[in-house]
Amino acid sequence: MNLSRRLCLRRALSGALVVAGALAAFPLSADATTIERIVSPGGIMAWLVQEPSVPLIALDFAFKGGATQDPPDRAGVATMTAALLDEGAGDIESKDFHERVESKAIEISFTATRDYVSGSLRTLTENQDEAFDLLRLAVTAPRFDAVDVERIREQTLSGLRRATTSPNELASQRWWATAFKGHPYAQPPRGTLESVPAITVDDLKNFVRKTFALDTLKVAIVGNIDAATAGKLIDRIFGGLPAKGALSPVANASPQGLGQRIAIDLDVPQSVLMIGGAGILRKDPDFMAAFVLNHVLGGSAFSSRLYKEVREARGLAYSVYSAVMPLDHASLFVSGTATRTDRTDQALEVMRAEIRKLAETGPTEDELAKAKSFLTGSFALRFDTSTKIAQQLVQIQLDELGIDYIDKRNSLVDAVTMADVKRAAKRLLEANMLVTVVGKPQVLPAIGKSQPPPAKGG
Repeated sequence: MNLSRRLCLRRALSGALVVAGALAAFPLSADATTIERIVSPGGIMAWLVQEPSVPLIALDFAFKGGATQDPPDRAGVATMTAALLDEGAGDIESKDFHERVESKAIEISFTATRDYVSGSLRTLTENQDEAFDLLRLAVTAPRFDAVDVERIREQTLSGLRRATTSPNELASQRWWATAFKGHPYAQPPRGTLESVPAITVDDLKNFVRKTFALDTLKVAIVGNIDAATAGKLIDRIFGGLPAKGALSPVANASPQGLGQRIAIDLDVPQSVLMIGGAGILRKDPDFMAAFVLNHVLGGSAFSSRLYKEVREARGLAYSVYSAVMPLDHASLFVSGTATRTDRTDQALEVMRAEIRKLAETGPTEDELAKAKSFLTGSFALRFDTSTKIAQQLVQIQLDELGIDYIDKRNSLVDAVTMADVKRAAKRLLEANMLVTVVGKPQVLPAIGKSQPPPAKGG
């Protein structure tokens, strides 16, 4: 759609959109959330939370198989597909599709990650029929018209060109390319400046054909809708999809290159550091202990060890983080920060010291108690709106945690003991790690357990 026309339309509909946005954020009680497992007349399973007090329906869904399904020489197919699904579908061209969506304050969006393609729908209940029909067309009959494909391609390439001067992008890309060399995870989901121009309409159509299928579909619906109506609408959207997809097999993998430090020269005032190694799988018995441990190390914005030592004690960075990252075919621990170029070595040494210290001794009893208190107390915030609930229910299905996970999750956190986190610390933090540094880094030793702990200094 022409930009000025779209802006005019958005201004004209601003009132309706504000109402829809407010309803999407309407507070719900997490404690009162009741999840129903429903099966549509056509046999499609979904999770439903009925909320009759909110005149809104939030639907989220996902298909397993994201950027890992890109052809080896066509990285970016999944991402481009997701960007084009609402650019016209069926007999509705892109401009008309967007006008119909916006005229009823309907929100439809799609995203591709390494492991899956997800979508979401937000609509007032009075517009549910048109909203679900438009979503059905987007999922089952995307047009991929040449003019839209070229526009999205150019937008993608523009972003990739900007990424060539982004230290964050460069550090991440090199880390993944090194850690998963020869594996689909090595390919950047957005593609590259070489791969995106080679993507064809047939590539996009083939991706939809092999990926959008009922056997890997996960669906969640939240809002003013009963089970019978939800089942019929689910069939309307997804019922025409094939029963089984044709996903290419993806091997399980562990990060490689551990112990290496890779420096990328870029003339920027701040250097970016990314540290990473093997993590703990989501279904591993030690995962929850690793999750609690990570909160102590770098998962908390203001109370973590990394925050206190890197920012508060030394003023080396504005922010610093760590995370446990379970994927479908690998699991990772990652940490990173951005710091002034002339203090890169110091920031990395401080981060290495804190990682090593926690691996050797574990957290204190006070740190463990505070981490568990925060993680249990804040959990309800993930379910305080219909939109958040729908998103979380799909993620829980993707992780195969069970429909009762919300009820038992906090007890799993509370059950984590000091022995558990110390064991997880040794598994997660003691091994060698791969480091990428983008900027003007000095020559630094590799991170690994073979290195002596650095002197703690300013």
